[in-house]
Amino acid sequence: MADRLTPLDATFLELEEADDSAHMHIGAIMVFDGEGRPAPTRQELCAHLDQRLVLLPRYSQRLSRPYTGGLRWPEWQDDPGFDLLAHVTRAALPSPGGHEELADWASRFFSERLDRLRPLWEMVIIEGLQDGRWALATKTHHCMVDGVGSVDVGTVLLDDEPRRGTRGVRRAVDGPAGPERTTGISGSRIAQAWSGLLPVESVAHAAQMGAHGMMHPREALRGARAALEMIAREELVAAPRTSLNRPIGTHRRFDAVAIPLADLRAIRTGLGGTVNDAVLTIVAGAVRELLITRGELPPEGGLRAMVPMNVRAAGERLALGNRISSLFIDLPVSEPDPARRHMETTARSHALKADGAQAAGTSAVLDLAGLAPPALHSTIAQALYATRLFNLTITNVPGPQQTLYVLGAPLREVYPLVPLAAEHALGVAIFSYDGDAYFGVVADRDTVPDMQVVLDALTREAGDLLEAARSGHDHAAYIRADAE
Repeated sequence: MADRLTPLDATFLELEEADDSAHMHIGAIMVFDGEGRPAPTRQELCAHLDQRLVLLPRYSQRLSRPYTGGLRWPEWQDDPGFDLLAHVTRAALPSPGGHEELADWASRFFSERLDRLRPLWEMVIIEGLQDGRWALATKTHHCMVDGVGSVDVGTVLLDDEPRRGTRGVRRAVDGPAGPERTTGISGSRIAQAWSGLLPVESVAHAAQMGAHGMMHPREALRGARAALEMIAREELVAAPRTSLNRPIGTHRRFDAVAIPLADLRAIRTGLGGTVNDAVLTIVAGAVRELLITRGELPPEGGLRAMVPMNVRAAGERLALGNRISSLFIDLPVSEPDPARRHMETTARSHALKADGAQAAGTSAVLDLAGLAPPALHSTIAQALYATRLFNLTITNVPGPQQTLYVLGAPLREVYPLVPLAAEHALGVAIFSYDGDAYFGVVADRDTVPDMQVVLDALTREAGDLLEAARSGHDHAAYIRADAE
């Protein structure tokens, strides 16, 4: 049977087709320590990739046609002209080759869409970094893989030993899988789309039948109910309008900051919650700072973030495509006190997880969207990514906590990228690796000329939270005060 795109995978193609400002690729900048040796040549890196990509045939396949629509989804087909050298190029940073030069280069790299007539990925060897370092820039279309899948792909391409050369394919498969992971997508203005295309009765009936014809009726009915509840709730309570949700252009700004993972764990220990709660609180504080410096009053009800959920089964390691769902959390950006903001973020996050209805509703809506034919699905895809449901995307992907290598060079830093949909001017991706959490911030170049405010605030907010955790803030006292 043909390897056809799923409706969810096709969504990321449709978003680009609907609006030139939407760039639906994920990616990363990976910085390596040269340790006195030059960066690999294109031929060396291609020989390395050639041995590994046998496990990932999608990387040598292209779409049967470059656009969606019609009566059938495009299929993945082997590219008869596939050439690794066409996907691996070189670049050099201008002097002095510091962090600023790397961020400027990455901003331009991530502003360019992938060529749909070829396999949908690129890799660039970046030379000229300070202290003898070099980097790899990667860009892969979201229709091929989600954030969790990209981490698993990394375990194939990277080594866990500092040997210069290649290791066997079997060792790549059997390497460390890393900790449990999450990833990110988005969603939005669902009710308008469904009411215009599929009547509520049809949605419920389709769910009862099962999106794939294999669902138990009781489970399907539960999914339909969850989907309808979510549609009604999010249509009634829309995400607030802010300067972060305006028409954007095609050019991006990209930069990143590193926060020690030990600090996030200390925040978790001192203030409760999870590392992800600490991450959300830090981002909330940074966005609050951005709004205030712009003269905007932070929304009292919160700024709504799409936060990812991993639904990839353990047996799906190295499976490409998207296995994702979402939670939508209102970040308390109006709260000035970092400790109180953390307490409120943690409470909201845990309430959503404990209830489970929103996650089930999101998954059900995504499943039901797949029932629409390709000719109509694009309208649904745009509705799922409109600004009514969320203001920004925050994706947190835990990675391996050990040093990895490429051709003997140790990987020191990883700066992750999350896509920006139309009218979403800011996104934050967090990737933890080898003791640090890297906050990759992407923004529209023209709408967010003040992105440096966010970068500075991320570091400051983490420090403020850590200080609160170490000073023994009493959450119970806050709760009593609020009750009074």
